[in-house]
Amino acid sequence: MSEMITADLVDLDLSAETKEAAARALAERMAALGRVTDLAGFLADVATREAQMPTGLDGGIGIPHCRSAHVTEPTLAFGRSAAGIDFGAADGPADLVFLIAAPTGADDAHLTILSALARQLMNAEFTAALRSAADTATAAALIRGDVTPQQAAAAQAEAAPPSGEAASGSAQTSPADDGAPAEAGAPDAAPTPSEAPAPKDTTGPATAGPTPEHPFRIVAVTSCPTGIAHTYMAAESLENAGREAGVELVVETQGSAGFTRLDPALIAAADGVILAHDVPVRDKDRFAGKPTVDVGVKAGINRPGELIAGIRQKAARGETTAPAAPGTPVERTGEPGEGYGTKLRKWLMSGVSYMVPFVAAGGLLIAIGFALGGYKVNKAPSVMDHFVWTQTDSWAALMFQIGGVAFAFLVPVLAGYIAYGIADRPGLVPGFVGGSIALTINAGFLGGLAAGLISGAVVTAIQRVRIPQALRGIMPVVVIPLISSAVVGFLMFVVIGKPIATAQKGMTDWLSGLSGANAVLLGALLGLMMCFDLGGPVNKVAYTFATAGIAVSDPSDSAMKIMAAVMAAGMVPPLAMALATTVRGRLFTETERENGKAAWVLGASFISEGAIPFAAADPLRVIPSAMAGGALTGALSMAFGATLRAPHGGVFVVPLIGNPFLYLIAVAAGVCASTALVVALKTLRGSAPGAPGGKREKDEHGQAARAGSADREQPVAA
Repeated sequence: MSEMITADLVDLDLSAETKEAAARALAERMAALGRVTDLAGFLADVATREAQMPTGLDGGIGIPHCRSAHVTEPTLAFGRSAAGIDFGAADGPADLVFLIAAPTGADDAHLTILSALARQLMNAEFTAALRSAADTATAAALIRGDVTPQQAAAAQAEAAPPSGEAASGSAQTSPADDGAPAEAGAPDAAPTPSEAPAPKDTTGPATAGPTPEHPFRIVAVTSCPTGIAHTYMAAESLENAGREAGVELVVETQGSAGFTRLDPALIAAADGVILAHDVPVRDKDRFAGKPTVDVGVKAGINRPGELIAGIRQKAARGETTAPAAPGTPVERTGEPGEGYGTKLRKWLMSGVSYMVPFVAAGGLLIAIGFALGGYKVNKAPSVMDHFVWTQTDSWAALMFQIGGVAFAFLVPVLAGYIAYGIADRPGLVPGFVGGSIALTINAGFLGGLAAGLISGAVVTAIQRVRIPQALRGIMPVVVIPLISSAVVGFLMFVVIGKPIATAQKGMTDWLSGLSGANAVLLGALLGLMMCFDLGGPVNKVAYTFATAGIAVSDPSDSAMKIMAAVMAAGMVPPLAMALATTVRGRLFTETERENGKAAWVLGASFISEGAIPFAAADPLRVIPSAMAGGALTGALSMAFGATLRAPHGGVFVVPLIGNPFLYLIAVAAGVCASTALVVALKTLRGSAPGAPGGKREKDEHGQAARAGSADREQPVAA
């Protein structure tokens, strides 16, 4: 493998006056060595990246960089400007310019080297050595890490003539001068190491020392659009400032080379969080409930001390971010130390969470088609062949056919994102291929589940194989998709596809044969599941079971009854909590009463998560009450024979429901039952702290007990 930077890629007398001219001058050196195949195309990619955010940094540094299809291998060019070039830094022009070029799909080894360089730029000795480098070979060796700044300084000291014989035109500064300016006219005389602005601001927290118990603990995340330079420079700057401030600071760099998640124990023990990023932080909900400073990545580079001071002030004031909402779909593979069962649940939830929007959009469009054109709309010809703007039937057919196309993605999306949950982006291709094969062989949702799990496992196995360095660049775009798709396709078509299709058909036939007491019991069971964790995994299992039945062009009557029962039961918890806060407000805190107002709308829209704030505060009273009402509603819906073709919508799709009046009675019965139970259980406990007109709890002397705010904020379990 050739070196990423050589002497031919170094210009110690960069004469460009603008950042565009500087990028061109350095890019021409890359093109001359065959590392850039299309100079104009590459410069356009550099300009696009520069337009996202200026790449100038405090301390006289410019780091234009990009990923480009016109780059053959990761390459770095370096230029030193005597006059300085404006790259948008707050402290003025840059005299050290690094042009970083990474090919699309660059392998991790190269990107790790580039990230190490980015960290070095926060080292004052490193930048000082570059400013005083006498020749291009020394500068290239410094950047590669072949020599240290101390070694370079020693070598130059030995080669330098005695001070009395130094020529007035010398192009270097004696390292023994500790960064004194060179003679006038020297190429690097303008910015001297001692006078160059510090790459970071460490004011504020420097005097703050560790507490008697333990030092102040901070976890941080850094990321930037390309994930090559700013990500790692911000990490280095924050770590240096943390050491000077006497705090424990650990950084997670979400860069192009991938990232290793912070240990959950570190996050749990942290006193504060710093997020320095210009792209969304992955798995941001891990940091919920902590004092947090959220800024751009350049603030992490230029103002680390200020950020540390800010987070300490927030922690002292008790300012925290809102806790993550329970029941949010998990889209990560699992944290270290978790068991296989927990990880499996998260993988499955990853697939389901991405599938649900397709279910909602496709199902509602199909339902609208039925509402406009009747149940024979599925026999209508393609709107490509016949569409009349003024005919309702044509619009009905259009809605139905668009919805059918959206529904066709359900199984592939489910499989693809289960694989994504296991193996990240490389799992998408075999996952989607396997999901599409599941549809082809009529294996349905069971086939999609199997295809997603198999795809993730195959990709993970391939990634563990040691391969030659030369092939790493094509692994993510050629080798992994090719091999994994072939293996998954073989298994689905030849080995496991037929047994899964048989099982899917058996389940469908069983559902179609449900009637009488069996159907009512199934409705009660689905109602219990929908209300058990209010949008969590058990809720999603019941919902996915229902949508799987209607995700066909001609669903059975039993499948539509199941969908109706599931949606009815899912509406009960938030509506019941809303009603309870209305009829017995003194039993709830002021915050819960406010949440009750929103729960009316959430429940009517079939958003079960509207009851989560109540369940989190008082789970032993709210959840059993909700489950009882949900079971009653599910059983009544099945008994009344209500049907539903749409997978979502709440009361807004009542016109599309079979037996709508009885359906609403089923929902109302469950809501009233849940409300009565939760009110009765809370009445036994007494009035909530701070509720108007409620009785105050008495202490052992019979006086009113003061309810502290800290006590009111803690969830009440019993």
